[in-house]
Amino acid sequence: MSKQYFGTDGIRGRANRFPMTAEVAMRVGMAVGLTFQNGNHRHRVVLGKDTRLSGYMIENALVSGFCAAGMDVFLLGPIPTPAVAMLVRSLRADIGVMISASHNPFQDNGIKLFGPDGYKLSDEIEARIEAMLDKDVELALADADMLGRAKRIDGVHDRYIEAAKRTLPRDLSLSGLRIVIDCANGAAYRVAPAALWELGAEVVPIHVEPNGLNINLECGSTHPASLVKKVHEVRADIGIALDGDADRVVMVDENGNVIDGDQIMALIAQSWHERGRLTGGGIAATVMSNLGLERFLASRGLALHRTKVGDRYVVEHMRAHGLNVGGEQSGHVILSDFSTSGDGLVTALQVLACIKRENRPASEVCRKFEPVPQVLKNVRTGNGKPLESAPVKAAISDAQAKLGDSGRLVIRPSGTEPLIRVMAEGDNPELVQSVVDEIVGAISEAKSAA
Repeated sequence: MSKQYFGTDGIRGRANRFPMTAEVAMRVGMAVGLTFQNGNHRHRVVLGKDTRLSGYMIENALVSGFCAAGMDVFLLGPIPTPAVAMLVRSLRADIGVMISASHNPFQDNGIKLFGPDGYKLSDEIEARIEAMLDKDVELALADADMLGRAKRIDGVHDRYIEAAKRTLPRDLSLSGLRIVIDCANGAAYRVAPAALWELGAEVVPIHVEPNGLNINLECGSTHPASLVKKVHEVRADIGIALDGDADRVVMVDENGNVIDGDQIMALIAQSWHERGRLTGGGIAATVMSNLGLERFLASRGLALHRTKVGDRYVVEHMRAHGLNVGGEQSGHVILSDFSTSGDGLVTALQVLACIKRENRPASEVCRKFEPVPQVLKNVRTGNGKPLESAPVKAAISDAQAKLGDSGRLVIRPSGTEPLIRVMAEGDNPELVQSVVDEIVGAISEAKSAA
């Protein structure tokens, strides 16, 4: 059954337009609240958000829905997504909710859901919730004397900071490191600089002045140019860029070179493998990760398990195969020894730990492999289905034949935006560029014809 509301990472869309409206959010609160009631105890939900203006609207609507379903709501305020995943377990809540559209611009928003175990919901549970959204659920709601209550709780930022710090050995200090941290004017604008400072680093924070409209605006993990500039300006040892809800990270070495999720996973996998900490004999990553990562791991006797795009699918594969490292090229890295979801700050701390242990510059520590030439282009879609057209299918078939065994081709609709992503990689950069251009051109023509 195709989903009308849920995508690859919860429900997401333009704020105040279907499905990201106050009405839908309220019904989500009702449906989720009814789904996760089990037993006669007072049920509770922890509810966090990032710094988008529309977060106020969605938050209040969700609170109304949860209270109507008889659930008490603990309001966390602006806080990273991984903190919500942690607090749903720490506070013994029945459900965790994060209001965020991650790396998207402020005009978008989303609703991410976590079960009582701190993991994102399965497709089956999402399908059950979705089936309830267009039905009359009022008859199942709480009686007047059993309505839920909502309250803001204090100290959640300190809880998360301490949990992040505990992922490092007690005797490991970040003193001597000058670190630029770009918080994308998002959810981690308070906690990330504080955690790094408490661990002993000299911290230079940027993009830590959210106003509801500037989240991810030419900053953060998807726009590292300002981070590169600041690293050069203050002669930092390393730069860290989070996204709007701080579940992903990219880094910049002292020379201004970007360290993406593939390089981060390679570094952590090698470090943990050498220390006997890596489990499962490899890591999990999506079909978008670079072929160079796969070759690097193979040279060390480690496997790369590829999954569908979406951190939820990476986590599911990790749990099924006993892996404790996984993630995405975008910097969404899951270290299951520490967290049930991607955590940009915790991931960055593991990289910093490697730099401190090796006592070498980030440019030497974090460049583990030479990426295979890779080209990714996005094509904005309309109402049609260009991937089903004969010319597009022919272009894809021709591209696969040209790449042969020396490259890879991945074409997929985005689960969070109205885009088709076309990615190719191989040892011949000119060939890679040409096949991507041909497919993008065919998709554009098919879209225009539709």
